[in-house]
Amino acid sequence: MRNNESFTHKKTKMNYPIKLILDSAGEGIYGLDSEGSTTFINPAAQRMTGYSEEEMIGTCQHKMVHHSKADGTPYSVLDCPIYSAFKNGEAYSISNEVFWRKDGTSFPVDYTSTPIMIDGKCQGAVVVFNDITLRKKDEDEINRLKQQLELENAYLNEEILEAKSYGEIIGKSPALHAILSQIELVAPTDASVLITGESGTGKELIAREIHNRSSRKKRTLIRVNCASIPKELYESEFFGHIKGAFTGAIKDRAGRFEMAQGGTLFLDEIGEIPLDLQSKLLRVLQEGTFEKVGDDRTRSVDVRIIAATNRNLKEDALAGKFRQDLFYRLNVFPIESPPLRERMEDLPALAAHFLKSATKKMKIAEPRITQANLKNLQNYDWPGNIRELQNVLDRAAILSKGGKLQINLPTNSPRKINSPTQELNKERIYTDEEMKEKEKQNLVCALKQCEGKVTGPNGAAELLNMNPTTVYSRIKKLNIRV
Repeated sequence: MRNNESFTHKKTKMNYPIKLILDSAGEGIYGLDSEGSTTFINPAAQRMTGYSEEEMIGTCQHKMVHHSKADGTPYSVLDCPIYSAFKNGEAYSISNEVFWRKDGTSFPVDYTSTPIMIDGKCQGAVVVFNDITLRKKDEDEINRLKQQLELENAYLNEEILEAKSYGEIIGKSPALHAILSQIELVAPTDASVLITGESGTGKELIAREIHNRSSRKKRTLIRVNCASIPKELYESEFFGHIKGAFTGAIKDRAGRFEMAQGGTLFLDEIGEIPLDLQSKLLRVLQEGTFEKVGDDRTRSVDVRIIAATNRNLKEDALAGKFRQDLFYRLNVFPIESPPLRERMEDLPALAAHFLKSATKKMKIAEPRITQANLKNLQNYDWPGNIRELQNVLDRAAILSKGGKLQINLPTNSPRKINSPTQELNKERIYTDEEMKEKEKQNLVCALKQCEGKVTGPNGAAELLNMNPTTVYSRIKKLNIRV
């Protein structure tokens, strides 16, 4: 120090115990004289800044390591808290600033600047600082996780408001057993899954079961109903946007991919995505990167995709209505959700479950389901599938009011098995039993021809042009021994 040589870092001048303390300290420590020039610097400060003792001592410290802010804009000496310490005679503790290394890179620091007072006069300052890079990294990760949890919480609140749950996957039919076997196989993997089937068959339940049995189950399953998104909002819904990206974008918004980071994204009604936007979805699936609307920053994402549709995407792809490359990307592991009419064995258990749920929700006594009720339910074709069954049981619970169960089925069903009248025509009309016998004979003939093989090439399902789960269901229903 020019004004007081007792602070000069020279072996002949500095007290040995003090030097020993400075040399062994883990924090960076250096001293300044009243003009801002460095008077001493310990080894830790040299390691962190990359400057040697010879380079620092006698040189303006601010110009070397504190000249700019984190974004590179100049940091004036007049604003520097380190200089304020010896100008004002007060100690300053500062968090989240940066020091600059000799190689031009910066690192985040916390520091304290304490004035050196001799005979009541301020002769300079001692600065003690810490490299907080690791702490900042931990804080950033905590903030990221906090933001992720906030996104998931907001999403779950939305889901609670609009969710229409069908309950758990219930039943023991061969068709359902085949589905559960497929879930067991694919759930532990990260393979994309395409769930097909009629509306109301519980495709979302299958998606949730796959997610819940996967390694991503600790994260939230994020659902997107592709059919409900206006075309002009698809990109924002999927990828998010930044403030000012378009009229009405008053703040930054996270998209569904960002919400699903580390988890599973369920794309319901995937076939409804406009053709001209499918390429952007394909890019995310292939490269794992995307940009928010209005932003040029490329973000990485780790998401598993489960998609569902009631359309024949393969036919749509061949007709040019759906991208073939996107179809093949989604269709890694296809699962077909069978309609309720092909798993009638499950109807009693499903009906009991929905009735119990409805009466509990309405806080009324639960009426008993009679055999006549079940026969009535099983004679109906269920075009709306499980969703329709739930609605029917909800309505029945309201009408029954805890008394006798009253089930009112629609009269405009496309087909009822036990129709009271049939139109006469010149062709022979077969009875229900005769039709069942013909169906049984046809199925037995197919099984014999395929030597009992149901699935795969040259199997009975292929010969009959039927879904394998449907064949298994009818084998059991018709009591056929394979």
